[in-house]
Amino acid sequence: MLRTDLNQIKEIALQDKISNSFFINRLQELETLPWSLQNEITVFESKNEIKSAIYNGANLVPLATNDESRVAFAQYLLETPRRASSIVGIKYEVLGIWDLLKPFWPKPREIRETQPLLFADDEPILAPDPLVRPALIRELDILLPACVSMFTEEVGVSPVVGSSEQSYRNRIADLINHRRIFTRIDNGQVTFKAEIGVQTQWVSQIQGVWVPPQLRGRNFGKAGMAATLSLTRKYFSPITSLYVNDYNHRAQAVYKSVGFQEHSTFATVLF
Repeated sequence: MLRTDLNQIKEIALQDKISNSFFINRLQELETLPWSLQNEITVFESKNEIKSAIYNGANLVPLATNDESRVAFAQYLLETPRRASSIVGIKYEVLGIWDLLKPFWPKPREIRETQPLLFADDEPILAPDPLVRPALIRELDILLPACVSMFTEEVGVSPVVGSSEQSYRNRIADLINHRRIFTRIDNGQVTFKAEIGVQTQWVSQIQGVWVPPQLRGRNFGKAGMAATLSLTRKYFSPITSLYVNDYNHRAQAVYKSVGFQEHSTFATVLF
């Protein structure tokens, strides 16, 4: 991919730094590791100018697509082996491209049509939990069961089935080493955790928020998220975002009580 192409795509993505934080993160990686994403970003051009793009890796993520470009991208995707285990991004773009692909692609496990994308650009309006802090690598074995439980509860399948166990362990270790997991651990038990899944100089996107079921409703989530927001702003970027399922009213109430507000709406197709 040419440097001029990269600059054009980045200019498009930066028009909405919050909604496009995943794409911006991948573009930053491409700037530093140009061989790593060459085959994962495909562009749509009109009059010799890039108008939109898709990231086609473990996730399929559209960027600024319209009806015309989605048809072109769908045709391209149908001519190449499917890699993505999900389609995720702005709601109308995700559902628009899925409508074109669904006669040909496998039936999804689940379609989450409405996922509010929330953001906070100021300090939390609730007092942060002072015991929430970056996880340490020596706590990996304590954190792993919590990470597996969160992932299984959220996605519907375990991340450590078969040969993927070691790769998932390595992924969590990498997050810890980069100080991208915040946690509270009491007497060897994780009582709160959250991960930074995407990080740019403008926006950090939180994922993997988890409190043990027996402790939910006891302020661990609210105070933990307040601490996560404050720590993320301190160490990573001025804006923090996350997206949540519209039916998860408890989680939405927690996030909004901390100071998060709605920015846009995502959707996810899970295979």
